[in-house]
Parts: sequence; C-alpha cells; structure tokens
Amino acid sequence: MKQVEAVVANINDLNNGEMRQVSVGEIEILLSRIDGKFYAVGAHCAHYGAPLADGVLSGERVICPWHNACFDVTTGDQLEPPGLDSLARYEVRIEGENVIVSVPEQTTGLRSLPPQASPTMAQFNPNVDGRTFVILGAGAAGIHAAEALRVAGYQGRIVMITKEDKLPYDRTKLSKAYLTGKASPDEMPLKSPDFFQENAIEVLLNHQVEQVQTTNKAIAFTNGDSLTYDALLIATGGKPRQLDIPGADLQNIFTLRSFADSDRILTAIKQKEKAIVIGSSFIGMETAASLSQQGLQVTVVSPDSVPFKKTLGEEIGKIFQQVHEENGVSFKFERKAVEFTGSDKVEAVILDNGDRLQADVVIVGVGVQPATDFLEGVELYPKDGSVVVDEYLCAGDGIYAAGDIARYPDWRTSESIRVEHWRVAAQQGRIAAHNMAGKPVKFRGLPFFWTMQFKFSLRYIGHAQSWDEMIVHGDLQKQQFVAFYIKNNQVLAAATSHRDTEAAAISELMRLNQMPTVEELRRGAVDLIQRQPEVSSKR
Repeated sequence: MKQVEAVVANINDLNNGEMRQVSVGEIEILLSRIDGKFYAVGAHCAHYGAPLADGVLSGERVICPWHNACFDVTTGDQLEPPGLDSLARYEVRIEGENVIVSVPEQTTGLRSLPPQASPTMAQFNPNVDGRTFVILGAGAAGIHAAEALRVAGYQGRIVMITKEDKLPYDRTKLSKAYLTGKASPDEMPLKSPDFFQENAIEVLLNHQVEQVQTTNKAIAFTNGDSLTYDALLIATGGKPRQLDIPGADLQNIFTLRSFADSDRILTAIKQKEKAIVIGSSFIGMETAASLSQQGLQVTVVSPDSVPFKKTLGEEIGKIFQQVHEENGVSFKFERKAVEFTGSDKVEAVILDNGDRLQADVVIVGVGVQPATDFLEGVELYPKDGSVVVDEYLCAGDGIYAAGDIARYPDWRTSESIRVEHWRVAAQQGRIAAHNMAGKPVKFRGLPFFWTMQFKFSLRYIGHAQSWDEMIVHGDLQKQQFVAFYIKNNQVLAAATSHRDTEAAAISELMRLNQMPTVEELRRGAVDLIQRQPEVSSKR
C-alpha cells in the first residue's frame, strides 16, 4: 500500500516521557518519545475516541483520560480495557532534526488485534489443539476473554454462549445514550460479525444454560442440547432483583439489564408522562436522567437518605441529587414501594407511608444478584451466591469466573470483594483467558467506573467498602474536584469530576503503589500528573 510521509516535529520538541498529538494529512497521530526513540500510534482511544494526548504517559503505557483504557505507545497494543481494539502503529524515521511519520494512503486508524497475534481461519488446525474452551456470557468479560484467548496463542475451539439474541454489545450505553436516543442500535455492538468469523469464535445465541456439571465438564441447556468443555469461563453477570410486592406482574413495570429491556422501555414511554424509578442505584439514577431527558416527569423512590451515600459519601451524593432536581427529577427518600396498582398496566405506586404516586411506567433498579443458580460443584459465597475464585480467577479444575459473579481477593487489601463494574469485568475476562491458555497471570486490576448524569460526569478509581476520612481537593459545588477515600491511613479509592487527566494519573499511581501519602494529601493540592518520574503528561 502506498505510504504518505510528513514531518511532524523537531527532535527537540519532545523530551523523554512526553507525548503530543500530530497529524499526517487527515490522520491524527500520537507521537511519543521513550528512551530517546520516537513512536507513532493512533491518537484516539479505541473505546470512545478520547484524545490520548490528554491522558497520562507512564513509561511505555498511555492511560486514556476518559475511561482508563491503556495502550503501549511503542506497539499500539491494548494493555487494559475497555478499548477492545489496539491502536494503529506507524513507521517513524529521523532525518537530521526532523521527525518523519509515514502512514498508509488509506487507513482506518484501528485494527482488531496486534499483527503478531491476529489469527485467521486458515491458522486454526484442530489437529494441533483439539480442546474446547467455553465462555458462558457475552458481556464485557466474555468478549474480552474471547479476544484474549487468541492473543495468548490458544488455537483450539472457542464457544461463547448467551441467552440473548444479539452478539456482544456495549451494555454501559443502555441506561445512558441508548435510552436517551443518542445511540442507535448499529452503534451498540462491540465487534462486527466478521471479527468472530475471522477469529473462529463460535457464538451460540438464544441458549439458556440449565446446569453446569463440573464433575464431567458438561453443560446442559434448557433446549435439550449439551456441550463438553476442557476449560470454562463463567461470565454470566447479574440478574436484576425483582420486587416481591402486590401488582409486580402488571404491564409497564421493567428492569433494565439487557438490550431487549431498553427496547421495551423505549416503546412503553412513547406518549407517556410519568415515570417512577424504584432505587437510587447507578442504573436507577442513570435511567432517571435518561427518562427525564426524554421529556417524562420522573420520581425516584429510595430507602436511602441521599443517592450513593454508601459508595461516594453524603457530600457527593447530594451533588447528584441537586443535579437531578435542577433537571426536574423529584425524590422520595427513606421510602419503599409496597404495592403497584392498576388494571392491566401499572397506574400507581403505593409507598410504605401511604403515599400514592401516579405512574405510566415503572423502572425497578434495586440491584442485581449473581446469575449462578445453574452451577454445581463450585464454591459459592453464602451471602450472595457469587463464585469464589483465587488470585488467578480460578474456581476449580478448569473453571474460571469473571465479572459481576466473581468474588476475588483484592491485591491491595487482601479483602474478599465483588465489584459490579463494566471495566472490572473486561479486565477479569482478559486475565482469566490468559490463565486458561496456560499463561499464569494474577489479577491485579484496579476497579474503575464512570457515570454521566445530565452534565455531571464522575470517575471512580479503586475500591473502598468503607472509609475513615474523605479528603477533597477542588470544589465540590463547582463539580471540579478529586475526593480521596482513606482507610487505615491508605488511599483506597478516589472520585473525580472534570479532572480526567488526574483520574488517569491516580489510576496509574495506584497500580504502581506510588500514591501520595495521606499526610501529603491533607496538606493540600498535589501534582498527581508529575508525581513520579514514571508518570508524565503533555497536552
């Protein structure tokens, strides 16, 4: 393919450990200098297109400022999700003091897998590897595991199983962009059908598992089919909790977990006026924001006194409440729904204090429970039915678990935790796949989640089940802040708003165990971006 060359910089423009965005024609490139050598890769994150130059460069690793996907700037390879794809890599040469980059005359800027690990149908030989690896679930953990198995060199059969009728899609958009009408169905898939064909990944749609029999490594389906496996990844996610109250079987009462759920809600709200959201969880609050933007009058009913108090603290929870109220959402705090009334369709929600709220539609967002009731011979955590795994995400002989169902040891605190975040599921899917492929890797991922409600954006790094102190840098009311959650004199987590580059820096500092001390944070603002020699940024 014909190449186009251009001078993009002088060799003195970048110091070691610096990066900047440059262009060759219409192709935007991230140029970086590592140990005196220049590298060029795609300039935008393969997830949602964030400009990587606004992120953080740590050694050869660039951290996306939006959702913390990580890439190797020397190769373009994806290192941490939610990117899924790697970045394009471009040739660089030095002529005198000029840095010259060449790009293909026609290029997409992205590729699905690194060239050295891009298997095609012709490369798979069943006589070489006759094993079958099964992935139960086609969510974040499942799709990242399928790709990682091929990257790790596994040549055998891969079968992904889902009870839904769709290939893996971006579940994070369901309660946000898709429910507001800002994302079309065509924008939802995580991979094209060609990806699965080219990488010999079989996807069984509309397959409901009846039982996993670990003793004989067999899976039975409700339609009578069965399948044996050599290694199994359980990534079935969570089931929305239902309300066991009178009237719960009325029409126009929904949970929101799947593509089909969102479509049913979008159909139901047409020409409707009043929506009741039960629960102030992230799904509940994001749904409330989306329905409000669709023009409905929304009321949130919650047993809590403020949203997200247990996760983010009362101060930040009140900001979410204020933002929602400014946009027309009302709240009924410290209240529970005890009955739904109506003829065929829901018409009202009765609260525990006797209040009656008119409703055209009701969304129940009171959390999820691990979808594990089909498992036998696997240790389940008594309190919630999650799968207990070790630091390799292994639950038994040839059995691994990832995502919402996995209860794993936190490498930072040694606590046994379960985290219901999209990126954690993706991280665990990748790590589980490498372990399945015989390349042992301990899971040392850092939880990270994001939410956007109206114009209030929040990033959360780490995990704090409780905390002794919250240290805030910035201004909560202006929604520009970093809040650090401290337990036993250690920073366990941080929440940020409109401080995206700092959020990326915190993620990397936590990974490297190089966070500022609590005493330093108490004294005031710390330059997190330039905190360690390994971490640098150039915007």
